[in-house]
Amino acid sequence: MTEDMSRSERASEEVEFKTGSDTDFVNSPLRQRLKDVLLRRILGGAYKSGDRLIELKIAQEFGTSQAPVREALRDLEATGLVISKPRRGTYVAEVLSEGLREIYAVRGALEEQATRLATIKQSCDLATLELELQGMRAAAGADDLTGLAEHSVQFHRAIVEAAGNRLLTNLWLSLNIETRTTITLLVDGIDLMETADSHRQIIDAIASGDSERASRVAREHQENFERLPTPNARLRKET
Repeated sequence: MTEDMSRSERASEEVEFKTGSDTDFVNSPLRQRLKDVLLRRILGGAYKSGDRLIELKIAQEFGTSQAPVREALRDLEATGLVISKPRRGTYVAEVLSEGLREIYAVRGALEEQATRLATIKQSCDLATLELELQGMRAAAGADDLTGLAEHSVQFHRAIVEAAGNRLLTNLWLSLNIETRTTITLLVDGIDLMETADSHRQIIDAIASGDSERASRVAREHQENFERLPTPNARLRKET
């Protein structure tokens, strides 16, 4: 693990990790909390490409066992941010902005079709979408990136599952949506409340019953994120 981080930066992260509110701790699995910290370090440049991430050292730093660290690293490996080499350990991979844009292009195509099917079938629970939208707004108001990402994922998942196409759902799940959503929300300057409210157009389009309008709005929603600046170039500043 790289030693480039300053002592104050480490201390700040340790305080945030260990002394978060009881509610945050209960609602966020230890693996997720570790993953969020590692994400920020990778995208912020604290961990450089090629740096080795040693499970034991990370576990000792945060006062936990190696198991949740291993799980967090596996989650990050699934996104391509880290790579695991047999008998050599886990290393930070190249953070390729083009790869993230490609994911949004694929996700946009999948959600376009899912939204079209769900609208035609009238199988989408609009009340569930409204509930997740309110969850996003509450998280945005609290500057809670993890909460916003979780509600966003549940919002889009409800639409994808309402399409009733198992292959489409499995392909969507394979994109590791939650982690990639969190990465996007780390872009400096992004308006979290505007991001949450952007989902309103999707609800209205589905409610209209116009499947082509709904599918177009769903696709454009992802295209907007595809055009954002690269996360590793403009990391959202901590408050």
